[in-house]
Amino acid sequence: MNEQKCIVSVIIPCYNEAGSIAKVIRGFHKSLLIRDIFTFDIIVVDNGSTDRTAEIAIQAGARIVSVPKKGKGNAVRAGFRSIDPKAAYVVMIDGDDTYRPEEVLRLLEPLHNGFCDVVVGSRLGGKIHGDAMSKLNRAGNWSYTHLVRLIYKVNVTDVLSGYFAWKRSVIKKLAPQLHSRGFTIEMEMITKMARMGCEVYSVPISYHQRNGHTHLRPFNDGAHILHMLSKNLNWRHPQTSEETEDEV
Repeated sequence: MNEQKCIVSVIIPCYNEAGSIAKVIRGFHKSLLIRDIFTFDIIVVDNGSTDRTAEIAIQAGARIVSVPKKGKGNAVRAGFRSIDPKAAYVVMIDGDDTYRPEEVLRLLEPLHNGFCDVVVGSRLGGKIHGDAMSKLNRAGNWSYTHLVRLIYKVNVTDVLSGYFAWKRSVIKKLAPQLHSRGFTIEMEMITKMARMGCEVYSVPISYHQRNGHTHLRPFNDGAHILHMLSKNLNWRHPQTSEETEDEV
């Protein structure tokens, strides 16, 4: 029976998330419907934590990839290099318990049914609980999302979400082209996927207040995110460029 299930590699980039990581990991196994269709390969990418994040994650059933060099982008890229070779799909979720792993079926179903290549969990199009997202961050996210939709013509409603699902074929092409070290990783992925011609859509998700303090610096990181948005305007995937030249 297990052999018929689709393997989903789940990447969880973490830095000092000992208070929430076990809950996030266990959330992927709560739904009977999810367990009937998918089996999860949980990868916690420990980004130099100084608490018990790695130890607790192992106890909860995850495997650990250690990345001492700080930065979410570094952690995500290392996670991509560590996915199960038999995985059909790849999911990324933060380890701070702001997103709900129990909602993963919303992201996987459009991929499994062939509707699209990539699904982004949308907080702006979903349900934000309490003060989970400040007014400043909400305004910035809305502005970036509007620009990406306008310029890149990609159908997403939350370009800074930390909850993604991909077909493995997308990761195979995308991962070698990623270079972000920090919080620009989501913007780099979305803009480059748009230029690759991937079919990207959003689904509504819920968003909760995080466990602990955020590592995001709104103004500094915001400036870098905006730079990434403009930087990839003329970017093209090398393979696509070579194919076009061959056709000519």
